[in-house]
Amino acid sequence: MDLRSKVDTALKDAMRAKEAERLSTLRLINAAIKDREIAARGDGEEAGVGDDVVLSIMGRMVKQRQESARAYEEGGRLELAEKELAEIKVIEEFLPRQLSPEESAKAVDAAISSVGATSIREMGKVMAVLKEKYTGQMDFGKVGPMVKDRLG
Repeated sequence: MDLRSKVDTALKDAMRAKEAERLSTLRLINAAIKDREIAARGDGEEAGVGDDVVLSIMGRMVKQRQESARAYEEGGRLELAEKELAEIKVIEEFLPRQLSPEESAKAVDAAISSVGATSIREMGKVMAVLKEKYTGQMDFGKVGPMVKDRLG
């Protein structure tokens, strides 16, 4: 079952169980996926979006909510921060397990050796390999500096 179907099934289950907060988050996920599909159709792609695109959408949604929760906490709005954190938990149900820092380091080393990268100019190739293999499993904002340190 693809991710889109899993989200749709979870949405129907949340409707039946009358779980308002979960339902709200699932609808947000669904809307983001539909927006991307509409944009893809505008670009001439008829097939829709695949799991890799859905994973990147969800990863971005988690990151946005983490930033919002941090801002709410700093502003003393704990009830809003808790709402954002609850949404993160719902979204993360559909994401693969995140790699630990050690696993990320091993993945970076493996990608560098598979590409044969020796300088910072080849960072794009290394990042492309990592994104292809580990989309949704690692934070590329944190991995980028790690790759830069190893190549620089």
